[in-house]
Amino acid sequence: MLRRPKPTDSEADLLREQQELLAAGGRSTVAVVKRPDKRRGDAAAAEAHEQGNQRDVVTIEDLPDELPTLTPAPPKKSRFKQERVHFEDEDPEERLDRHDTHISAVLSRIIERDTSAVPVSLPCITGTAFPKVLHRSGIESEVQERAIRGRKSIFARQIAAQRAKKEDVQSLNGSESRDQSSASRHVGFLPLENMETEQPESDVMDRVGGPVLLTGQGLGIANSAMETMKIHEENQSKLQVMSQSEILQEQRKLLAQLDPRLVEFVRSRKAQRTPGSESASGPVTSPELDHSIKAQESQRDTMEDDEEDENQLVVQLPIKPQKEWLHMDKVEPEKLEWTRDLPAPRKQGTKKAMQARFDFAGTLIPPTKDLPTHLGLHHHGEEPELAGYSLQELFLLSRSQLNQQRNLAVSTLANVLAKAHAGEYISSLKGSVLSSLLDAGLLFLLRFSLDDSVEGVMSAAVHALRALLVSSYDEECLDNAFPWLLGMATFPLLPTAQEDEDDEGLDETMKETAKEKEEKKTDHDVARQDVVKGFLKMQGLSRLRYILEVVRPSPRVVLDILEVLIRMARHSTAAATEILACPRLMTTVISEFLPCSWAPATSQALSSLYGLPVALAMKLLRVLASAGRHACARILNSLGGKELLSRFVVVEPSEMLLEAGEALRCSTEALRLFAVAASYGQACNLYTDLYPVLVKRLQAGNRLCASSEAVLFLELDRIKALLVLLTRVTQTAGCHEELQRDLVSAQGTECPPPPPVVWSHVMGLQPTVISSLKGCVRAVDGPAQMSSARILLPSYLLYIEAYYSQLCVQVGIYKKEISLKASVTPSLLKQLEHNSDYVLFCCRSSSMICNPGLSAAGGEVVPSLPSLGCSRLKTSSTMAGPNSPLSLPTALLYLLNTITSIHKGLIKKFSHLILSDSVLSYLRSCIGAMPSVSQMSAWILHHEHHLLYLLLRLAHKLVTATSVPVDPEVAKHAALFHQVSLALVSWLLPGSEYLAHELMSVMTFSHSLLPEGVHGETEVAALAELQLKDRTSPAVGALLRDALHHLPSIRGCYLTHLAHLESSVLSSRDRYLGRTPFVSSHLLPELTGPSLPSDWPFLPLISLYERMGAGGEQQVESLPEGSVQSVTHCLQWLLVLESWREQALTAVPPVAKLARLACVFLCSSDLFLERPVQELTWALFRRLTRPAQLEALDLGSPPPGLASFHDLYSALLAQYEAVSFGDPLFGCFMLLPLQRRYSVTMRLAVFGEHVGMLRSLGVSLQQLPIPLEKFTCPMEDSLPLLRLYFRALVTGALKRNWCPVLYVVTVAHLNAFFFSQDEVAEVNYLCNKTSVILVLKNHLLLFRLPQQNSELGFSTYEQLPPIRARRLESIVGTEVKGGER
Repeated sequence: MLRRPKPTDSEADLLREQQELLAAGGRSTVAVVKRPDKRRGDAAAAEAHEQGNQRDVVTIEDLPDELPTLTPAPPKKSRFKQERVHFEDEDPEERLDRHDTHISAVLSRIIERDTSAVPVSLPCITGTAFPKVLHRSGIESEVQERAIRGRKSIFARQIAAQRAKKEDVQSLNGSESRDQSSASRHVGFLPLENMETEQPESDVMDRVGGPVLLTGQGLGIANSAMETMKIHEENQSKLQVMSQSEILQEQRKLLAQLDPRLVEFVRSRKAQRTPGSESASGPVTSPELDHSIKAQESQRDTMEDDEEDENQLVVQLPIKPQKEWLHMDKVEPEKLEWTRDLPAPRKQGTKKAMQARFDFAGTLIPPTKDLPTHLGLHHHGEEPELAGYSLQELFLLSRSQLNQQRNLAVSTLANVLAKAHAGEYISSLKGSVLSSLLDAGLLFLLRFSLDDSVEGVMSAAVHALRALLVSSYDEECLDNAFPWLLGMATFPLLPTAQEDEDDEGLDETMKETAKEKEEKKTDHDVARQDVVKGFLKMQGLSRLRYILEVVRPSPRVVLDILEVLIRMARHSTAAATEILACPRLMTTVISEFLPCSWAPATSQALSSLYGLPVALAMKLLRVLASAGRHACARILNSLGGKELLSRFVVVEPSEMLLEAGEALRCSTEALRLFAVAASYGQACNLYTDLYPVLVKRLQAGNRLCASSEAVLFLELDRIKALLVLLTRVTQTAGCHEELQRDLVSAQGTECPPPPPVVWSHVMGLQPTVISSLKGCVRAVDGPAQMSSARILLPSYLLYIEAYYSQLCVQVGIYKKEISLKASVTPSLLKQLEHNSDYVLFCCRSSSMICNPGLSAAGGEVVPSLPSLGCSRLKTSSTMAGPNSPLSLPTALLYLLNTITSIHKGLIKKFSHLILSDSVLSYLRSCIGAMPSVSQMSAWILHHEHHLLYLLLRLAHKLVTATSVPVDPEVAKHAALFHQVSLALVSWLLPGSEYLAHELMSVMTFSHSLLPEGVHGETEVAALAELQLKDRTSPAVGALLRDALHHLPSIRGCYLTHLAHLESSVLSSRDRYLGRTPFVSSHLLPELTGPSLPSDWPFLPLISLYERMGAGGEQQVESLPEGSVQSVTHCLQWLLVLESWREQALTAVPPVAKLARLACVFLCSSDLFLERPVQELTWALFRRLTRPAQLEALDLGSPPPGLASFHDLYSALLAQYEAVSFGDPLFGCFMLLPLQRRYSVTMRLAVFGEHVGMLRSLGVSLQQLPIPLEKFTCPMEDSLPLLRLYFRALVTGALKRNWCPVLYVVTVAHLNAFFFSQDEVAEVNYLCNKTSVILVLKNHLLLFRLPQQNSELGFSTYEQLPPIRARRLESIVGTEVKGGER
């Protein structure tokens, strides 16, 4: 056994032991296992192991079908690595092993590529027959231009120099070998004859080493060079024997025969020979060597030019680089161009759209404006010559790693947002900046920036969020409207709801709820539809709470956060509830910014607001309380709101140790919060505790009105807030007895508890308020006190109204206490007579109803972020200001309506107010108005509707006064009052359902406001319809008289069909009448449009159609009880409106009227056969087919609520075939859409799918209220319809005694088609068929003109005119000649 090697063994010992092992044939104790190469595959590795080290044997029998995966991938080769030094002792076999790969990585089966999916592109069509030839001169010039234009980097220059070096070595080696072989074969040759005629003979006869042009490559023999030399010597010998004249003559012949371009080529090759090379002693230069030398020279020239350009650029740089500087040994000037001066901006007058750029203040910078660079607006972007930052660049900078850049970008975006809200970019930029920013993800950017750890960036993000969400003008206008009538009520700032199409067609049980849909939406989807909801979904409230609680930022950031929270609270009740539910948010706000004790500020400029009262914090509580009575109760009880009210209401502003303006604002907001709480009947026990303080403040307001000094608006706001508080407390006290009675009679049912304040608690306020009111009325005449008096007067009037309206319902006090004649009425009326020009009213010029343009957006409008758009109202109208013309007239009319309800005899004293020219002009302007409803107009329209309603109620009292004779002037304008009331019913917005109910109960169906029925206009209407009268339709006058007689029943019918609005009516009534314990919220319902649809007069008819399903399937016995009477009342009211109040239905297009009226036939199988229904429908149909109405009837546009009119007409066709019984009224409805100007599809449906109805469509020509020319002119041009016309005549489906109207129409169109001058194959076909039908010849061929009053319905020729006879002969002549005649 062999021993193991020891460490002490020498190399000779190891070699000896190895030889012994090999000689003994023993096995090694170590097995060498070679791992298979992944690049070669396992099979290849096994094969290689079997073959051993026989590397020279290559077999490709088992070549795999697919290439093996080369993992790891072969390393990339470096061009510079090849130049590295290789050692001599390096084993070449070892290097081969390292780079050896399997043969399958190189060779594989050849498989044709699949080109079935490769697109085939056709060649471009050009004007030339062949493609353009590329000339070497053009290519070289192009390469030179590219070399000049593009500068190469240091790395590219190294590559080019290395490549040029290799080409130089190869070209030199090749040229040397060629020169040696050429020199061994040739000695000298004669020169080629020069083709220039101006050269002397001596030059022509000079000799050179060989031919210049001939190379012998095209001969195809082995010794082409020798053959070329023979040809050359033969040419030279011929030239030597010729004279110069003969040479010139042959030269001219040759030039005349050759192509000029070839001649030019020969001359250029001759010119390339330099004088040095032509000498006998000089070396011979071959074309290949000459080309390589020129290439080297051009490359050297290019590199030299690049170096010269670089030197020039370096010289032009403002700072000359030094080689001693780091990495400046090789200068790349193009990377230093940013240090040069900027190029000039674009010239004026360019039409190319450019990217908007803004400065740091958000101002748009014109692209032609040249600003200095020290402003910091230039940067190294795509357009360095332009100053400012684009929105894309600001977004990029906002995610920078540098704090300063993030802060700068977000601050600039905030300024851009503020200016975009103000509308400063509308006239300068295309599109909306706000929409572009939101679509780009601005909300997410701001949310990320709020999470920034740098306070500066965080503060900038808060400021930008405030600029995005908050409008200072909107908040100011809402604060001004707070003391108006129902000024607390506001619409939620919700975007317009978008209907989801995914649930259409699904069963109710399969549809997802709104909450489930909301949970499935991503943050992006929610933010795209609603910005505020998207921010709440991103946990934005928690971050704002963290900033307030932990970061404790600067005063500006605190105020911005409070304004953002106020805007979110105005979004909806759900948003307000979420703000209250956010952990520690409201606790932080109240504890830090509404403390009950604080130290006075030490300096004018506050460095922190923490520990000091902030008016915006109190306003936030007030807005949250307005969202609902439960939110208000939570603020008062859980968050310590009552203690806050006691603290800030008791203390005088001058004693608050705050800045004067901030102290007044804090006191005002505390009173407003108190008023909101009192409007729910809450916190009234504080009123009894603070009664002395409140009375003292009220008396101070009286002295303020009498003062001649200039009064701050903040003081006036505080007094108005106090009066609103007292008004709400008075209304709450007036409900005490009612609630007490309800509580006694409730017997276990739910009933609100009586409030702690009773009527005796508020009786003492009335004398003080009356005294202040009189002082304000007197101060209106004084120039010094006029402004403040007019501002305070509406609040005093609203309190007086609330006091007297509640006084009327108090038991035992009514007769004893109400003495209006001796108190406010005489003095008030006397002063109003002198100020009627101001009070009554500058409403027309500032009216949102009469001037829809005022509701246009002043800034940019984003659907996902609605606003009130008060920036435009602030500049273009005084409607939303403190001196608004709405507040005083509304308050005055509100009081007058209450007074005249108590003392009806006083109504006559106010007739001059209603009959004034300004009021009548305002009412006339309202009749034809079409106000648009949006978030920007709804809030002001809501108040103007109150004004208009009160004005109409007072006018109605004047018209219907029974205690005194009606003034003829008042009665003359009764129709005007009625028209405005009808218009107002369709305008009223959500939250005003009570006003709509009152209008419909009192004014809409009032006999007194329809003087036409009394003055004999029913007979006039009957005379106007006399020519249309027949046995099927009585006189319209009788129908109108019957409708006037049933007006109370008609009113009951409509009120019954509006019963589904009962809950909305009750909620609106509680808010309007001041029933404070029953008010649930001061946020109005979501704004989706007017409360009633514009086609509400058709409501009973539409309701019955929806209840009966598709119509016509149920029998008349299954109709709901009273349906015939309900439809009759609906048709009666429609007839009254169409006859005397046509403008009330202008908002309903004629096609919608026709579609609604068609429900009469679809509701039941025989409802339209009822006599009253048919008579009224006939009258309405004739109204609808008057010339003016008929021209306005557009059946191409889909009626509201329907996909298309064709769908409705298809249902009518099926119903007519089933149940019409040939009724002429139903037939007229079927004929109306068949007029020539309407779509041919409806005529094709009648003559194609429903041709059987022609047998029963027996409407006579006299019964048809539509002119026959509407059906026959112009000529029909639809060949399929003409073919159907002809088939109906030939088959007998259409006969004159069955369907007179369509028979005339068919004959007229076929006759016009037969004798038309157009050569159409269809004419020959139809005319040949007509020759077979003898019965139709007289009508089809002799038809002349339609005549609706004639027996046939058309006039005929006695005989065929010659031109028509020739035309007929030309068409049927072939058949006549060839067959029987």
